[in-house]
Amino acid sequence: MIAIIDYRAGNLTSVKLALEYLDVECEITSEAARLLAAERVIFPGVGAAGEAMRNLHEMNLVAPIREIVASGKPFLGICLGTQVIFESSEEDGVTECIGLVPGTVKLFKTTNPVYKIPQMGWNAVEFARPHPLWADIENGSEFYFVHSYYPAPSDESYITGQTEYADIKFASAVGRENLFATQFHPERSGRIGLQLLQNFTKWDGSC
Repeated sequence: MIAIIDYRAGNLTSVKLALEYLDVECEITSEAARLLAAERVIFPGVGAAGEAMRNLHEMNLVAPIREIVASGKPFLGICLGTQVIFESSEEDGVTECIGLVPGTVKLFKTTNPVYKIPQMGWNAVEFARPHPLWADIENGSEFYFVHSYYPAPSDESYITGQTEYADIKFASAVGRENLFATQFHPERSGRIGLQLLQNFTKWDGSC
């Protein structure tokens, strides 16, 4: 069973539908006991960091999320679910986040009219290092992005994938031990995204 964390964020259903397409048993839940009992956990979402963290605290989900990751259980963050696992975000002033990955989340800043903020659409991901979730995916494959902020790990060893946008190269995928997280949306990235999700369903959390 894969548990999808419900913290009142958007896009949870899209992840569930993608997993069901892969014939994977899953559920959307906000119950800590259900999350802790699941074999794997996905932390997706669309929205703003400030509101997301308020919801997580109100729903008493911060401690269970930390416990899940500490347990060694395979854990996948997606988009907003990736941003709030960092220590802080520039969104909504400065938002203190969960702190599973050292670093912050920064706002795209550019005066180049070629780039629109937010980034919306397909962009290539270059693998920074090998990882089981990249299995059967070609380096440089394009995934779907929708975001105005980007992850900036303080330790480059956590970067598993990089993407160029708004005159910078940013961490579009990060990983440490049993945690893997993407700024892009695999559930909206067609065949390649489904392959990544399929890889997650088979991953034992080691890398």
